[in-house]
Amino acid sequence: MKNKLEVVPFKGTPEQRAELDAVLAEYKSVPGALVQVLKQAQEIYGYLPLEVQEIVAEGLDIPLEEVYGVVSFYALFSIAPKGQYRISVCLGTACYVKGSGDIFNKLSEKLGIENGGCTPDGKFSLEACRCVGACGLAPVMMVNDDVYGRLVPSDIDDILAKY
Repeated sequence: MKNKLEVVPFKGTPEQRAELDAVLAEYKSVPGALVQVLKQAQEIYGYLPLEVQEIVAEGLDIPLEEVYGVVSFYALFSIAPKGQYRISVCLGTACYVKGSGDIFNKLSEKLGIENGGCTPDGKFSLEACRCVGACGLAPVMMVNDDVYGRLVPSDIDDILAKY
Protein backbone atom coordinates (compact mmCIF):
# COMPACT_ATOMS: atom_id res chain seq x y z
CA MET A 1 0.00 0.00 0.00
CA LYS A 2 1.27 3.47 -0.80
CA ASN A 3 2.09 5.81 2.04
CA LYS A 4 -0.67 8.40 2.43
CA LEU A 5 1.99 11.09 2.89
CA GLU A 6 3.44 10.44 -0.56
CA VAL A 7 3.68 13.75 -2.36
CA VAL A 8 1.66 14.11 -5.54
CA PRO A 9 3.39 16.61 -7.82
CA PHE A 10 1.61 19.93 -8.26
CA LYS A 11 0.14 20.23 -11.77
CA GLY A 12 -1.24 23.73 -12.06
CA THR A 13 -2.08 25.00 -15.55
CA PRO A 14 -1.46 28.47 -17.02
CA GLU A 15 -5.25 28.92 -17.15
CA GLN A 16 -5.57 28.21 -13.43
CA ARG A 17 -2.73 30.62 -12.69
CA ALA A 18 -4.40 33.36 -14.75
CA GLU A 19 -7.67 32.78 -12.89
CA LEU A 20 -5.91 32.99 -9.51
CA ASP A 21 -4.02 36.13 -10.60
CA ALA A 22 -7.38 37.74 -11.45
CA VAL A 23 -8.71 36.88 -7.97
CA LEU A 24 -5.58 38.29 -6.35
CA ALA A 25 -5.86 41.51 -8.37
CA GLU A 26 -9.48 41.88 -7.27
CA TYR A 27 -8.70 41.41 -3.57
CA LYS A 28 -5.16 42.90 -3.35
CA SER A 29 -6.29 46.07 -1.57
CA VAL A 30 -9.22 44.56 0.39
CA PRO A 31 -8.31 44.18 4.07
CA GLY A 32 -9.06 40.77 5.58
CA ALA A 33 -9.65 39.08 2.22
CA LEU A 34 -7.34 36.10 2.81
CA VAL A 35 -10.08 33.55 3.59
CA GLN A 36 -12.12 34.60 0.55
CA VAL A 37 -9.05 34.41 -1.70
CA LEU A 38 -8.17 30.97 -0.34
CA LYS A 39 -11.72 29.73 -0.92
CA GLN A 40 -11.54 30.85 -4.55
CA ALA A 41 -8.02 29.44 -4.95
CA GLN A 42 -9.26 26.07 -3.70
CA GLU A 43 -12.16 26.20 -6.17
CA ILE A 44 -9.65 26.82 -8.95
CA TYR A 45 -7.11 24.13 -8.01
CA GLY A 46 -9.22 21.72 -5.94
CA TYR A 47 -6.83 22.05 -2.99
CA LEU A 48 -4.18 24.41 -1.61
CA PRO A 49 -0.68 22.99 -2.08
CA LEU A 50 2.35 24.96 -0.92
CA GLU A 51 2.85 26.34 -4.45
CA VAL A 52 -0.61 27.94 -4.41
CA GLN A 53 -0.14 29.23 -0.87
CA GLU A 54 3.11 30.91 -2.00
CA ILE A 55 1.31 32.58 -4.92
CA VAL A 56 -1.41 33.85 -2.56
CA ALA A 57 1.11 35.13 -0.03
CA GLU A 58 3.06 36.98 -2.71
CA GLY A 59 -0.09 38.28 -4.41
CA LEU A 60 -1.55 39.68 -1.19
CA ASP A 61 1.86 40.77 0.12
CA ILE A 62 1.51 38.83 3.37
CA PRO A 63 3.83 36.27 5.00
CA LEU A 64 3.52 32.65 3.84
CA GLU A 65 3.24 31.69 7.52
CA GLU A 66 0.01 33.68 7.79
CA VAL A 67 -1.45 31.95 4.73
CA TYR A 68 -0.45 28.52 6.03
CA GLY A 69 -1.87 29.35 9.46
CA VAL A 70 -5.28 30.07 7.96
CA VAL A 71 -5.15 27.03 5.62
CA SER A 72 -4.23 24.67 8.46
CA PHE A 73 -6.75 26.19 10.92
CA TYR A 74 -9.96 25.90 8.88
CA ALA A 75 -11.29 22.41 8.10
CA LEU A 76 -12.77 23.62 4.79
CA PHE A 77 -9.28 23.95 3.32
CA SER A 78 -7.28 20.97 2.09
CA ILE A 79 -3.55 20.82 1.42
CA ALA A 80 -3.90 17.34 -0.09
CA PRO A 81 -5.17 16.84 -3.62
CA LYS A 82 -8.63 15.42 -4.13
CA GLY A 83 -9.34 12.93 -6.84
CA GLN A 84 -11.59 13.46 -9.81
CA TYR A 85 -13.84 11.03 -7.93
CA ARG A 86 -13.98 11.78 -4.21
CA ILE A 87 -14.99 8.71 -2.23
CA SER A 88 -16.35 9.25 1.28
CA VAL A 89 -17.19 6.30 3.50
CA CYS A 90 -19.42 6.97 6.48
CA LEU A 91 -17.91 5.64 9.70
CA GLY A 92 -20.69 7.03 11.88
CA THR A 93 -22.27 4.69 14.42
CA ALA A 94 -25.12 3.29 12.29
CA CYS A 95 -22.84 2.65 9.32
CA TYR A 96 -19.95 1.35 11.39
CA VAL A 97 -21.99 -1.28 13.23
CA LYS A 98 -23.27 -2.49 9.85
CA GLY A 99 -19.78 -2.94 8.40
CA SER A 100 -18.58 0.35 6.93
CA GLY A 101 -15.12 -0.29 8.38
CA ASP A 102 -14.84 -3.31 6.08
CA ILE A 103 -16.02 -1.20 3.13
CA PHE A 104 -13.39 1.44 3.91
CA ASN A 105 -10.65 -1.18 4.27
CA LYS A 106 -11.59 -2.81 0.95
CA LEU A 107 -11.47 0.57 -0.82
CA SER A 108 -8.14 1.42 0.80
CA GLU A 109 -6.68 -1.91 -0.30
CA LYS A 110 -8.15 -1.75 -3.82
CA LEU A 111 -7.03 1.86 -4.46
CA GLY A 112 -3.69 1.55 -2.64
CA ILE A 113 -4.33 4.68 -0.55
CA GLU A 114 -5.21 5.45 3.03
CA ASN A 115 -7.60 7.97 4.57
CA GLY A 116 -7.01 11.38 3.01
CA GLY A 117 -5.00 9.90 0.15
CA CYS A 118 -5.28 10.36 -3.59
CA THR A 119 -4.31 7.83 -6.23
CA PRO A 120 -1.17 8.85 -8.15
CA ASP A 121 -3.22 9.29 -11.35
CA GLY A 122 -5.51 11.77 -9.54
CA LYS A 123 -8.59 9.69 -10.32
CA PHE A 124 -9.73 8.73 -6.79
CA SER A 125 -9.37 10.13 -3.30
CA LEU A 126 -10.58 8.40 -0.15
CA GLU A 127 -11.92 9.90 3.06
CA ALA A 128 -13.69 8.63 6.13
CA CYS A 129 -16.58 10.82 7.23
CA ARG A 130 -18.87 10.76 10.24
CA CYS A 131 -22.41 10.95 8.84
CA VAL A 132 -24.01 11.58 5.47
CA GLY A 133 -27.56 11.57 6.84
CA ALA A 134 -28.55 8.28 5.23
CA CYS A 135 -28.50 6.03 8.28
CA GLY A 136 -31.41 3.95 6.98
CA LEU A 137 -29.16 2.86 4.09
CA ALA A 138 -26.21 1.90 6.32
CA PRO A 139 -23.46 1.23 5.48
CA VAL A 140 -23.13 4.15 3.08
CA MET A 141 -20.44 5.60 0.85
CA MET A 142 -20.51 8.48 -1.60
CA VAL A 143 -18.62 8.97 -4.85
CA ASN A 144 -18.83 12.71 -5.44
CA ASP A 145 -22.62 13.25 -5.12
CA ASP A 146 -23.65 9.64 -5.83
CA VAL A 147 -24.83 7.75 -2.72
CA TYR A 148 -24.43 3.99 -2.40
CA GLY A 149 -26.11 2.20 0.49
CA ARG A 150 -26.59 -1.22 2.06
CA LEU A 151 -23.09 -2.08 0.92
CA VAL A 152 -21.01 -5.19 1.35
CA PRO A 153 -17.30 -5.36 0.44
CA SER A 154 -18.04 -7.37 -2.71
CA ASP A 155 -19.97 -4.33 -4.11
CA ILE A 156 -16.81 -2.22 -4.32
CA ASP A 157 -15.40 -3.56 -7.61
CA ASP A 158 -18.65 -2.91 -9.51
CA ILE A 159 -19.00 0.58 -8.06
CA LEU A 160 -15.42 1.55 -8.93
CA ALA A 161 -15.85 0.17 -12.45
CA LYS A 162 -18.52 2.83 -13.09
CA TYR A 163 -15.87 5.53 -12.68
